[in-house]
Amino acid sequence: MTAFPFTVQATDGRARTGVLSTPRGEIRTPAFMPVGTAATVKALTVDQVAATGADILLGNTYHLMLRPTAERVKRLGGLHRFMRWDRPILTDSGGFQVMSLSKIAKVTEEAVTFQSHLDGSRHVLSPERSMEIQADLLGSDIVMQLDELVALPATPERAGEAMRLSARWGQRSKNAFGERDAQNLFAIQQGGLDPALRGESAERLIEIGFDGYAIGGLAVGEGHQAMCEALDFAPGMLPAERPRYLMGVGKPIDIVEAVYRGVDMFDCVLPTRSGRHGQAWTWDGPLNLKNARFAEDETPLDADSDVPASRDYSKAYLHHLVKSDEILGQVLLSWHNLAFFQALMTALRSAVSEGRISAFRRSFAARQSARPGSDSGG
Repeated sequence: MTAFPFTVQATDGRARTGVLSTPRGEIRTPAFMPVGTAATVKALTVDQVAATGADILLGNTYHLMLRPTAERVKRLGGLHRFMRWDRPILTDSGGFQVMSLSKIAKVTEEAVTFQSHLDGSRHVLSPERSMEIQADLLGSDIVMQLDELVALPATPERAGEAMRLSARWGQRSKNAFGERDAQNLFAIQQGGLDPALRGESAERLIEIGFDGYAIGGLAVGEGHQAMCEALDFAPGMLPAERPRYLMGVGKPIDIVEAVYRGVDMFDCVLPTRSGRHGQAWTWDGPLNLKNARFAEDETPLDADSDVPASRDYSKAYLHHLVKSDEILGQVLLSWHNLAFFQALMTALRSAVSEGRISAFRRSFAARQSARPGSDSGG
């Protein structure tokens, strides 16, 4: 197994910036991966997504294996060709959606058996099947091991049980993945909020050996402060020479705090989900465009942005689109939000390179919380 070259170009405390080089292009870190759940980043074309500065997308194994099926994607040339995205793609293992979406899910040592949330059909997802779907059928560049996720709060016994099963599944995932030059396999650290369990998880996964290491099992109900406390120790348990990926995170303030603590990669549905519900993320906090105070506001969301959605449309017009339930409003706000998240990553990379991550962190938190009338919206 050949790991993609990962070069850390600068550090500032625990924060770092670098480049993960793949055959399909470079991924600048810290990196935010827009989520293309069903081979699409909702409401946007791949050209619009690329225009925001995204280097890599995330695809969802669970959704694609059910519809249109991974076998069909393979017959149609693989996920990159199917969705017309020629840059890197990371696919999740399917485990999170199995636990959160399926009607019934039963976990055994061998696999997880579940019923589709679409039609109730029965499926079995094992580490070996997850590898086949991600690597061979979808053709993703970065493949995630199958793991068992436990929502928080959880007892230490339950968190430990899931962590050890995930480690065993990690070994099986690597065995099935085999040796590949053009694809990488990432492990997933588990263990809830317990430093001892997180440490045991890291030791087990490092002994097996992977191309990158994700921090799983956070942003699942524990809250911002508890997540930050876990990130005070979890990233440092993982190899410094390989990428560290915090799964399913998150809000801009979560990302800044995680970068400050040494995380390199992120994904979340928040930018597009917020956009579909009338919320715009800005440097001064989230704005609910449904709010009447924007009805005659002629200013754009970000006059300095290179993205038309942020620069060329007034808040008054966006307010009108949202209130009228026009599809264009969802498109423009989703596009703006992704552009903001990528602009945030650019700013974070610069802050680390220039040795001012602590000042950036303080300033960002103050601006996010200080805006009068700032709200979370939809």
